[in-house]
Amino acid sequence: MAALIRQQTSNLRLWTNHRRFHTSTAPLIKDTGLYGFDHLKTANGFRHFVDEAIERSGELVNYVSGMPSSTEIIRAMDEISDTVCSVVDSAELCRHTHPDREFVEEANKASLRINEYIHVRNNQQCTLICFSFGEITLRNIFDDMQYLNTNHALYKAVIKAEKDGRSISEEAQRAAHSLRIDFEKGGIHLGADKLERVNQLQIDSSHLCREFNENITTDPGYVDIFPASRIPKLLHHLVKPIYRSTSSASGELSKSRGSMKEKGFRIITEPSTLSSVLQWASDSEVRKMAYVQGNSVPSANIGVLDKLIATRHEIAQRALNMLCCRRMQIMGYKSYSEFAVHPNMASSPEVVMSFLLEMSEMVRPVADKSVPLAPGESWHPDVLKMSLYHPEEGDLGYLYLDLNSRTGKYPGCAHFAIKGGRRISDSEYQLPVVALVCNFAGSRNSATVRINHWEVETLFHEFGHALHSLLSRTDYQHFSGTRVAIDLAETPSNLFEYFAWDYRVLKTFARHYSTGEIIPEKLVESMRGAKKMFAATELQRQVFYAIMDQTLFGEQPSSPIDTIATVANLKRQHTSWKHVEGTHWHTRFNHLLNYGAGYYSYLYAKCFAATIWEKMFQDDPLSPATGSAFRRRFLQHGGAKDPAFLLKDLVGDDILRYRDGGIVPDTTSLYCEMGLVED
Repeated sequence: MAALIRQQTSNLRLWTNHRRFHTSTAPLIKDTGLYGFDHLKTANGFRHFVDEAIERSGELVNYVSGMPSSTEIIRAMDEISDTVCSVVDSAELCRHTHPDREFVEEANKASLRINEYIHVRNNQQCTLICFSFGEITLRNIFDDMQYLNTNHALYKAVIKAEKDGRSISEEAQRAAHSLRIDFEKGGIHLGADKLERVNQLQIDSSHLCREFNENITTDPGYVDIFPASRIPKLLHHLVKPIYRSTSSASGELSKSRGSMKEKGFRIITEPSTLSSVLQWASDSEVRKMAYVQGNSVPSANIGVLDKLIATRHEIAQRALNMLCCRRMQIMGYKSYSEFAVHPNMASSPEVVMSFLLEMSEMVRPVADKSVPLAPGESWHPDVLKMSLYHPEEGDLGYLYLDLNSRTGKYPGCAHFAIKGGRRISDSEYQLPVVALVCNFAGSRNSATVRINHWEVETLFHEFGHALHSLLSRTDYQHFSGTRVAIDLAETPSNLFEYFAWDYRVLKTFARHYSTGEIIPEKLVESMRGAKKMFAATELQRQVFYAIMDQTLFGEQPSSPIDTIATVANLKRQHTSWKHVEGTHWHTRFNHLLNYGAGYYSYLYAKCFAATIWEKMFQDDPLSPATGSAFRRRFLQHGGAKDPAFLLKDLVGDDILRYRDGGIVPDTTSLYCEMGLVED
């Protein structure tokens, strides 16, 4: 793998206090490894990366076990987290994006091994892991050591720090409280046998999530279309030519073209291609065939999801439900949804569902209307490394951009945190490092990026996450950037989508790729009009997804639920569209994995972002003063402050409402924007 990162000068102006992205012009002194980690100069380096992380964590565990001062306990705990997360996050990014199969395989092994180090308690299991990696020398490191999530010495030290709250900073207090809750959610109070079972369930859950994602990648589905004329030319770059003899109806690919008479196309029905076909294919039968096939794979995930639901439900039942006053309630959580939602702003599934059902009822009448269409360090040479630079403060963090699609790459668009920011000393701060990964099919010309507006909106969404990571300045990486309550995390990304639809922003960079003409204002107005036409339908879809998520991970009946029938019924109840029998699109809805019982957070963020845009940015989205205020009051705090405090400090008390012991967003700004209510 090339060790150097292709660099390109950029003068993209940000809206926060005249910041600019720029690339370093200083000469590179020495080669480095993947993402700037020296260990990762070769694929085998992942093994040493894990070794060193485990060894350093062991040293820190011994230090914390000696019960130093409360401040040092939290500092050392955060370094343990930073050490382990560097491996976890790097391996996650690598296995999703690296074109070299050896790197991907080693990243997979590293990910499994470090996660099992975090959760596994049994020394026999550890020995097997060591042998499977050929790392027999590691046995001495593991033999006398409990694992991180089950280490009672660490847990006791965290309790000590939390009780000693008055002598430590507010952020350290929040860190101590958060760490204690994490330990207790992992079942550290349970007896040895029960704790062993919880640890195994966590590992099983991780493996099932990985299997679910792998099935999506390996079985995207396909449909063969004949004749080729049924597919418009603008889709030809997304499909594969196939041929058949006039007497053949199989449509199978053939290596011999001697007897081929008729040309067709094979549509691989992975999500982005399917979306393009549904949008641009004029033949309704083609759209139907692609829709049915694309939403009927992968079948293997029906069983995987059933197992994941059962596993997460058992995790919740075995976890101890700790009340705010720290009295222990011996019974477990009623559902995984309760387990997942409890530490967030919403506080309970009941609060979430009341919010979702209220929104579902509000949006249904508008979504039901017949509306006419309106008119119109690098792992690959394509990767750019950029720094977020401030003229007085210097570099604030580093961003990798991996925007182009390629075979074997993570199929969606996502923000990956590689290294969280944290204060190392009074004079030294560990700068955050993140990556934005997208799959744009546009030009790879180094001087011009050709993407459509949907891709611009997606890029702005992910860029909101990146800024949250890059601009946070927390003492502990435990709270860096997007490491916040799940129902706050999507707020900056949803806010940045507004910038992608504002002409005052678009005209600063959006130009015709050949003529250089600035995007016409009337075109932007037309696009905004078309977007508003279907805003209710899109909101209804998100409400449906969130209700489905809450239902699948809610209280479980005595016998396993039929997820296909359950999702179909919810679709009929909460959407304006018909369910197509035989389809089960939820088996490749991977948000059920990483947002299990938390998908409602997108709707929380949508409401929060609408209020912030209206009250702060709508009048002048490029105001340096407003951007600086958003950075100072919100982004820089990451998860170090209470979410409700951050929101109210930013735009006032009206941004949220208190309901049944939890918090829900105020919906006024969003509903007014969509025309659901009058201003």
